[in-house]
Amino acid sequence: MYDDRGDRGDRGNDRGGRGRHGGGHGGGHGGGRGGYRRDDRRGTPLTDLDPALTDMSRRVIGCAIDVHKALGPGYPLEVYAAALKNEFAEQEIAYKTDHAFDVTYKDKKVGQVNAGMFIGDRFIVELLARVGEVGTTERSQLRAQLRAADIELGLIINFGERRLKDGLVRVLNPDKLNAIREEQEEHDDEYEDDDEDGEYEDDDEEYEDDDEEEKEEENIG
Repeated sequence: MYDDRGDRGDRGNDRGGRGRHGGGHGGGHGGGRGGYRRDDRRGTPLTDLDPALTDMSRRVIGCAIDVHKALGPGYPLEVYAAALKNEFAEQEIAYKTDHAFDVTYKDKKVGQVNAGMFIGDRFIVELLARVGEVGTTERSQLRAQLRAADIELGLIINFGERRLKDGLVRVLNPDKLNAIREEQEEHDDEYEDDDEDGEYEDDDEEYEDDDEEEKEEENIG
């Protein structure tokens, strides 16, 4: 089931690696960036993510919808992958296939994870073509890839579903979400401080107004 119920129109703590471009500490880029489920339900809404990132994900979903409308379910995975690549080319969406990210433990590389598609150096797409909803295993694997790559967003597309929206799952990186929340809390604290300063200034203005009224009363007398 599509975790945030998007459509085309609107459409975690060993952290096995925190990615940096070029395979540095924590999974670098080894070859070269509806309703929520589980942590997504408790997590940050998509509106808190980079708008350019969410827009790119919607474009990818739109391409997948076109492919599924034309082909329907039932074909091997490679058929859908080839068709989706054609759509990406037409829509000028940059991607890499079978892209590797290093996994590190205590600053030492201990392995790699491979992403099916790495879109625009910003998020990961994994493709399926089988009957049945996307399970915990697929979600956990994608979440591990996100941690290794140190990026926010991943998408699973299961072309085997009769309705593609039932085969679309967005997966978010809880490490990145926590960082977003911390930034938001800091911003909220700064905003509250500004409000307090503003209230103090308003009090001064009211005090000045009172003085002016007293002067006017004296003049009248």
